[in-house]
Amino acid sequence: MDHRRDELTLWVQGCLGRKVAKEKLPQTLDVVSGDASFRRYFRARFEIAEGLFTSLIAVDAPPEKENNPAFVEIAKVMDAFGVNVPEVFEVDYDRGFMLLSDLGDQLMLPLLKADTVDKYYQLAMDTLLAVQRSSFEESLPEYDEALLQSEMALFSDWLLLRHLGLVLTDADREMLKKAFVFLADQALSQPQVTVHRDFHSRNLMCLPGDEIGVIDFQDAVHGPITYDIVSLLKDCYCQWPQQQVEKWALTFLSLLRNSPEHDQALKSVDDKQYLQWFSTMAAQRHLKAAGIFARLCHRDGKAGYLADIPRTVSYLVEETRLSPELFDLHTMLVEIIVPAIKHKHPESEAFA
Repeated sequence: MDHRRDELTLWVQGCLGRKVAKEKLPQTLDVVSGDASFRRYFRARFEIAEGLFTSLIAVDAPPEKENNPAFVEIAKVMDAFGVNVPEVFEVDYDRGFMLLSDLGDQLMLPLLKADTVDKYYQLAMDTLLAVQRSSFEESLPEYDEALLQSEMALFSDWLLLRHLGLVLTDADREMLKKAFVFLADQALSQPQVTVHRDFHSRNLMCLPGDEIGVIDFQDAVHGPITYDIVSLLKDCYCQWPQQQVEKWALTFLSLLRNSPEHDQALKSVDDKQYLQWFSTMAAQRHLKAAGIFARLCHRDGKAGYLADIPRTVSYLVEETRLSPELFDLHTMLVEIIVPAIKHKHPESEAFA
């Protein structure tokens, strides 16, 4: 029995009952998806006129696990700044239930092909500008050194130790510590903006009229200006040639330079500096993501994310290759971590 789903169904019926005839209320909720968190999404489909149906999204987000007030507040602010986010119609904070507008099922990821990716990434970059313009009266949490470091520690704790079963020497730990300090310093030296924190092709919805919907924004912070563009262009769920990625990154930099909100902050930043920030920010994110994918499997029982580890680590090999400060990490990746991943995931073609 799924007691929370049953309770959510009754709550949705109660919310809609004020406007929808009893016999037309949704009797069941259809599963839309779960995600890497504890939230679950369901579609409530119901008849609003004879033969005319519509739908809303019902969210089960346990309050002891999820920050639902943050979701509601961030949705309100981002909407005011022109970001196409779900509208929150009803919320019960005590039970962790929400009723949202339905942005459909079309994720960006399956639409990204060699002949379409330019179009969709341009639409996504235009949307990202609006996200970064979003300004909050009550400040978002800072993407500070403590948070950056705690994220990178997931790589050591969950990928290297738990998933791959590696033994780290004191020298290994000291090397990782120095690399993590360098990457955190690089992130904190950048101009700071509103950061979605998971701005990638599985959190972007393609809507009619070439509109882009944005979901999964409740963990937004005030942080590095390159973080979200890294999440988009160096997506853990798909991969593009490095030369093309850098070209897109510089296209976004041009958009930022032409944005009144960001032009002053980037006035003295040349292309080389921006691409360095982009690369080091990518390394920080991919350390975090590789650790999270391992944790999702071993702690949360979500083994499907293991398939994304080889691709994510292949990004790290690329991002550490030309950085003197990350030379020892690159060596460890090539000589120890990648062989261990190949052994653990022989089916992967990420290192072919």
